[in-house]
Amino acid sequence: MVLQATPPFTIHSRGGATFITSWGKFWLAVLGVFSWDGMNPLTPEMWLLPYSKWSGIGMMHPGRFWCHCRLVYLPMSYVYGRQGTCKPTALTAALRTELFVEEYGSIDWNKARNLCAKEDLYYPHPPVQDWLWWSLYKAENVLRGSWLRDRALKEIMTHIHYEDRNTRYIDIGPVNKVINMLCCWLENPQGEEYQRHLPRVHDYLWVAEDGLKMQGYNGSQLWDTAFAVQALIETGLSNEVGVCLKKAHDYIHNSQVVEEAAAPLSKYYRHISKGAWPFSTRDHGWPISDCSSEGLKAALALALEPDDLVGSSVPAPRLNDCVNVILSYQNADGGMATYENTRSFHWLEVVNPAETFGDIIVDYSYVECTSACITALVAFRKQHPHHRKAEIQASLNKAEAFVRSTQRPDGSWYGSWGVCFTYGCWFGAAGLAAMGWRCDTDGALRRCCDFIAAKQRADGGWGESYLSCQDKVYSQLDGDSHVVNTAWAMMTLISAGHHLRTPAHPSSLPPSSSSSSSESELQHLRQTPRAALARGAAFLTSMQTASGDWPQQHISGVFNRNSMITYANYRNIFPLWALGLFRRHVLLEEALPL
Repeated sequence: MVLQATPPFTIHSRGGATFITSWGKFWLAVLGVFSWDGMNPLTPEMWLLPYSKWSGIGMMHPGRFWCHCRLVYLPMSYVYGRQGTCKPTALTAALRTELFVEEYGSIDWNKARNLCAKEDLYYPHPPVQDWLWWSLYKAENVLRGSWLRDRALKEIMTHIHYEDRNTRYIDIGPVNKVINMLCCWLENPQGEEYQRHLPRVHDYLWVAEDGLKMQGYNGSQLWDTAFAVQALIETGLSNEVGVCLKKAHDYIHNSQVVEEAAAPLSKYYRHISKGAWPFSTRDHGWPISDCSSEGLKAALALALEPDDLVGSSVPAPRLNDCVNVILSYQNADGGMATYENTRSFHWLEVVNPAETFGDIIVDYSYVECTSACITALVAFRKQHPHHRKAEIQASLNKAEAFVRSTQRPDGSWYGSWGVCFTYGCWFGAAGLAAMGWRCDTDGALRRCCDFIAAKQRADGGWGESYLSCQDKVYSQLDGDSHVVNTAWAMMTLISAGHHLRTPAHPSSLPPSSSSSSSESELQHLRQTPRAALARGAAFLTSMQTASGDWPQQHISGVFNRNSMITYANYRNIFPLWALGLFRRHVLLEEALPL
């Protein structure tokens, strides 16, 4: 037998740098080692299209795109329109030789536009998109250097400056941050705008065990704090962590967005902000539906604790402002999107130019965002029953209908912002439970609990792979179970009242030969629900270290189907939260909140 060595994975073995993704092509062009003719056009004139939906073409205006998408392609189109490129040096000449399989001068740049390595190709371009890019590619011969191009570039810079000033030069994320900074430098290398950008680069940098990294956001401070507060209070041990809760309460006070972005919002395609909570900091300031909801829930939970323990409550007018923002997020389908409402048609995804991400063109409604809004509005209504009472009830009814409509036939919900079905089921179940439903009264919750219970593993825990996110099919994690997935699964089951159910009678179970259920899954359905939760709790306690910490395991966050995010605090927040719920509602048999 002859053993054949696996060829080394190199740039050349994958066809050279012409097979890099479109964002990679952009940065290589900026460095001067890739021709702008090798990119699909980032046509600046798109920003001059009419925005009004009555114009027809206005439904394709970039201002209708999801904010992360439009605010990345906004500065990219400026740099593309300016053909902003480094001056040639010995280094760029060497890179032109090193990065490509063929001679740089002989590369077919028109062909290179649509090349992408198969390892990076998550979203292949449909034919209609290739036709669109070809048409715009040909139009560049007319647009480049024209008065229309100059007008478009000036329009783009007004939007870039608006975004910079309203986020204190942090910007919505690191990708548009650095490109905005490049645009300001191209406009005026000595200008105040460029100088203001420089110190805020540090908001994104951190040093890990293996070197300097750039974060995918300027942090998750509010998001982590809101979850941590709820987890600590749910344990019933607030008196033992008063100092911690008071500091967290101060941060929740200080991170709420208390003033609107600069007017006019409509000119710059901004949603209302006043009263919202951001993902990270007030300086960043972008409002998000689920962050606002989790911030509101944390503030409301702290309001029920003694002031001398946790400090003074967030004033009612500021809570009202947050509710106003949450209500404004509801889409026509009843669900809530992330930063803004859905502004155009879902079919616009056919023009998604990013090969590595899915669902980036419009802001979709999500079960996580919708359920977070449900739980927040329900919690608010308990303490402030008269504020916008009828509107809140109407919103809740529509949101509940959306959550039910997105449940899969197997009882699961697909999670778009965490791994994955375990995460989506926690939110879906929590939303329905907040509306007063339980397993014994609601078929959707029973199906969800059956789905989650069937995924419990031999060690008592749950473990879901990131592959679930990209393949949209539940994938078991290799190796040990995952403490975060286990916590989410337990929180799903407890919130739905699964522990109050009796084991399924054998006659009600599908036969072992059923293609939809393995024997191990049926065994999970036959065991006592309380026993299943006890096994999950035992797994979590066995994984806790002597210091009280839980281990950092496989990645548990995701965005746009195919890009994974590390949330380092999840490993401690959610196991603590799950064990607190288990202690109170399973062991001590406290009634679930109504």
